Amino acid sequence: MGKYCTIQVCKALTDTYRIGQLYMISKHSHEQSDRGEGVEVVQNEPFEDPAHGQGQFTEKRVYLNSKLPSWARAVVPNIFYVTEKAWNYYPYTITGERTLNTGCSFLPKFSIHIETKYEDNKGSNDNIFSDSENKDQEREVCFVDIAYDEIPERYYKESEDLRYFKSEKTSRGMLQEGWRDTQEPIMCSYKLVTVKFEVWGLQTRVEQFVHKVVRDVLLLGHRQAFAWVDEWIDMNLDDVREYEKSMHEQTNIKVCHEQQEHSTNSPSLDDIEIHDKASVCVVSFPLVLFHIDVFCCSCRRDSGGNQSQF
Repeated sequence: MGKYCTIQVCKALTDTYRIGQLYMISKHSHEQSDRGEGVEVVQNEPFEDPAHGQGQFTEKRVYLNSKLPSWARAVVPNIFYVTEKAWNYYPYTITGERTLNTGCSFLPKFSIHIETKYEDNKGSNDNIFSDSENKDQEREVCFVDIAYDEIPERYYKESEDLRYFKSEKTSRGMLQEGWRDTQEPIMCSYKLVTVKFEVWGLQTRVEQFVHKVVRDVLLLGHRQAFAWVDEWIDMNLDDVREYEKSMHEQTNIKVCHEQQEHSTNSPSLDDIEIHDKASVCVVSFPLVLFHIDVFCCSCRRDSGGNQSQF
């Protein structure tokens, strides 16, 4: 069946969030690219859809092996990266393939799909996904409080603590308890998250883990979008696209350089052959600000020197 969840994230912004979202994703991706891991932008170009109109298509390659929990690192290959695909028709976005019926020889039933809609309210629209193909599925509703929900300690920055942050340019903040009921302006990001990992013995654990990661990712990202408001509030769409392009170029150089440094350990012919035989499994998975859509992995050597697959 899979696990379905609606996540609601309110913030003290309205139509300007379109600019803030693009700024935040670009800056955050650059900050998170370190130690041979990070986000490499493959495509970022206009895209038109018959149903949703003009939008932007992005594809990114994300290296993140060390960010996995120990139980996951034990079974994924040494050569491990994911590729993001997202279609942004703001105020509507799609992360992941348009169908969940995707296949992979060794992960045949693993898929994640995220549908996002933005409205200027406090999270009061319970029927926002009434037209979704999964509308009849039972799902949890989770509200994310960007000011008071706890974030992982390694991501905490005092300058991004919205309980104490006050914007100099907009005078918004500091967000007090109950701010969702009193703050103006306000908007809500509604996200319908669908996770399916129909593998006996692992399904519940993996699906619960993915939903927790999604929630943590959204919490951090939306905190930063608000905390960085003075950096992007004066930008228009052309300005932020130029910033986005510049940051993508810098991040690509940073990630590719670090990947080359990691590869100076003279990989064996076996390692090269393994990489060339990489298989592809289509999923989507938002990590921090990466909406992950394609999971590329391959064979690895077990402790006895034999090739195995997961």
